[in-house]
Amino acid sequence: MTEINIPEVVTEVRAAFERYDQGLVDNDVAVLDDSFWDSEHTLRYGVGENLYGHAQIAAFRASRTPEQHKARARQLENTRIVTFGRDFAVANTEYVVLATGQRGRQSQTWMRTPEGWKVVAAHVSLMR
Repeated sequence: MTEINIPEVVTEVRAAFERYDQGLVDNDVAVLDDSFWDSEHTLRYGVGENLYGHAQIAAFRASRTPEQHKARARQLENTRIVTFGRDFAVANTEYVVLATGQRGRQSQTWMRTPEGWKVVAAHVSLMR
């Protein structure tokens, strides 16, 4: 049976999740790119885009303007991280866009790789 929420694994994934989120806050494209698995199998469904493979995700990040980034500043709420064994996890959170009060959701599937924890699939959506 797979162990759920091994404390040290939860700590590792939370650190990777928080590093990624700080990368969003800082618009640190290098951190954002590094947080995703460098594979054609990685995907990210965004609010207005579907991105397949690390290359498309990285190109999307590189194309965002500072104005677009500032408009997406957010506050996280109700973050939940669940680990399954030592190599697989999911992170889910709600957020509020600071400029508009719009609420959204984000889910990420994380996998341990030789390079560390990486997002292998992500989904971001706004609530109506």
